[in-house]
Order: sequence, then structure tokens, then C-alpha cells
Amino acid sequence: MTTATTTAGPGGAGPAGDHGDVPARYRAHLSRGRAKLGELFGGDVEVSSAGCRVRTARGRDYLNCGGYGVFLTGACHPRVVAAVERQIRTLPLSTRLLLEPRAADAATALARVAPPGLERVHFTGSGAEAVETALKLARSQGHRRIVATEGGYHGKTLGALSATGRALYQDPFRPLLPDTVHVPYGDAAALAGALGEDGSDAVVLVEPVQGEAGVIIPPDGYLRRVAEVCRRTGAFLVLDEVMTGLGRLGHWWGADREGVVPDVLLAGKSLSGGVVPVAAAIATPRAFRAFDRDPFLHTSTFSAAPVAMAAARAAVAVIDEEGLVERSRALGDTLLPLLRGSLLAHCPHLVREVRGMGLLLGVEFRDGGLAGEFLLELLDLGVIANHSLNAHAVVRLTPPAVLSDEETGELAAAVEAAARALGERFGPQDGTSPTRSD
Repeated sequence: MTTATTTAGPGGAGPAGDHGDVPARYRAHLSRGRAKLGELFGGDVEVSSAGCRVRTARGRDYLNCGGYGVFLTGACHPRVVAAVERQIRTLPLSTRLLLEPRAADAATALARVAPPGLERVHFTGSGAEAVETALKLARSQGHRRIVATEGGYHGKTLGALSATGRALYQDPFRPLLPDTVHVPYGDAAALAGALGEDGSDAVVLVEPVQGEAGVIIPPDGYLRRVAEVCRRTGAFLVLDEVMTGLGRLGHWWGADREGVVPDVLLAGKSLSGGVVPVAAAIATPRAFRAFDRDPFLHTSTFSAAPVAMAAARAAVAVIDEEGLVERSRALGDTLLPLLRGSLLAHCPHLVREVRGMGLLLGVEFRDGGLAGEFLLELLDLGVIANHSLNAHAVVRLTPPAVLSDEETGELAAAVEAAARALGERFGPQDGTSPTRSD
């Protein structure tokens, strides 16, 4: 019998007050694997955040360029927090019988910034739930065959997992949804081949840039050709912008870069304002008609919860009124060449490519071990980044668009120092496995 729970009160840290028992409680009640991973990265515990910074129980201050793309507006943005606090004090959750104004406000705000023609909104608690919503909208009109892309990431609930292009996550849970195929990303001809002359039984899921696959940017015109193929064959098009949307790419949506309007567009991560989890499926009236006819066809108790709606509406307003889409594009134009220059100057033999769009930046190393070393170096230097779930050799940076000039310089200096450390530690080599020079 474990005694881990006796070291802490009902909701707090252990008696030492430094949260030192958190790894033990993770092992006891959450995930042993997650506890092990946390200890690999030093075992520290994050306890507060604001703007671009995260503070830990040990008093360490980090520049947050991770968070899997959530913090475009930074953490605890004052306008989002104020909106959420007001809502908590008035109506945090609703009866679900009467109409509730915050949901109408958030849907109106989101539809206003979405590509033209996307007018109906269904709110969810996560990106994976938004994918499930889109799959059900497609099925409601007979689109039962799923065509997704290799390396694509759409979540890990069973329907979303069927579309996610990584056997590592799929194999333990098979059989998944039947009639699902994956085609090479960036290859519109391969998609056309999979759909055939008549794709009216198919739903196509694609990302404007593949985030979890390692920031894979398709050829120019790819999304436009995908949309044309779907229109010609009658396939239902879902554009997954959970990570890329709301300014992350330096555009409101990846769809905007090529003038694409899908049947359903998915939003999330940045929609939370970094405060309350929320995502959404935004659809054309035609795609949404089954939900219009029967509002109980697809429901969830916490869908469109007023407190989440307050966060979403405020987040959209902040992104719009504070010019964060343009700021994301400008920062990306500054950071990408700085990162590329530092890595190729100090450890070119360890790096395959540095790529990105807006504030979705990726560094592809020659193997996953090097990516792990780079993550640890950045952490030691006070910068949080992420590995890519579908590409373990790629370190992904998703800085907030509220990054100051000083913080931009801090990030650039940390990347340069980490690149120099890796270049000194691992000498030139013929293979892909790190060989320590010491």
C-alpha cells in the first residue's frame, strides 16, 4: 500500500512547501511514465505563469516557448483573466435548458474572423473533440470513408486517432474506424488517387502545416489543390487548424494563405487565451444542417460552458485588437533566420533542417537523441520548448506573439548557446547516433 498521499493535504503540496512530493503523487495517482519524464527534465514543478514566463517551485524563471501552441496570447493575459473572473462570479456553468449569452458572443466573434462562409460553431473542450464533431458532421451527410495524411495529428480519442497518421499511437487500440486511409502529405495527386472519380462517400482531414509531424510545410498551392479535388469529387473537407489557426502562422488561418474555405474548420489551443481549455468546429450552414435540425444530436455537458466562452471571446478580441496576427508574422520573420543561423553555424553536422512559418518553428536533428539533448540544453538555459509527438527528432518552438524585443533576444541567445554546446559535445560523424567528443 502506497503512502504517497499522506504527504499532502487534500489539494496542496507536501509539508515542505516546495512541492517536492509531486513526482511521487504523479507515480501514485496519475502516470508513472509521466513522473519519470518530469524527473528526466529535472523534477521541477511549475507553479505560476504570466505573459511569456513560467515560474517553478524552486524559484526558476523560464521563457515559455512550448505549451504545444496554446500560449499565443501569453499566459494570464489581463483581458482574458478579467473576462473569466467576471464570468466565474456571475454564471460559470449554465443549466443547458435556457439560452446563454456568452456562447452567442463567442460564436459571433469566432465566425467574424473565420473564412467567409463558415458561420455555424460547435464548441468543445479539446481539439480531439472538435475532430470528433467534424467526423460526425461528415457522417451525417454520408461521408463515412476517412482520407487523412501520413504524419498528420488530429488527437487520440478513437475517431480522431483513426485519422492520426502514426501507428505508434494507433496500434494498441485497434480496430479503429474502418475505411480509413492515409496518403502522403503535400501530395494532392495522391489524395485525388485515393478519392477516385467519386469521393462523395469520403471526408478528408488535412492540416495547413503539420505541427506534430515536425512543422512540415507543404508546397505552395497544396491546400488550394486539395480543396479543388474535394470539390470536384464531392468529398467533405475538414481543415484542422487546432494548432495553426488564430494567428500562429502569421495569418488568421492557414486557409487564408490560399483562399480556401473548407466544409469545417477546427480551432483550439490559442482559442483558450491560455486560460480555459476550449476548442471549436466552425462549419458552413450546409455542413452543419444536421445539428441545426436536431440540437441534441451531438452534445456534451460542458460544451460552450460560459466560463470557457468568456475566455474564447476575450482571446479572439485580444488577438484582433492587439495585432497579434501581424506580430506573429513579424516575429517569425525575425526568429527563423536567427535560429537557422545559430544552429547551422555551431552544429551543422547535427541538424537536418530549421523551418517554420510565423511562430510555429521546428528544428529537425539527425536523430531523436540529439533533439532530447537540445531540449535539455534549452531548459538549462531557461527556455521551455517541446518535442514533436509524430517526429521525435524535431524540437518545436511556439513562442507567444506577445514576446518582447528583450525576450526575443533572450530566446535567440539561448538557442545559440545550446547549439554551441551541442556542437562542442558531439563531434562530426558519419552516422546518426551521437558520439560524445569528451
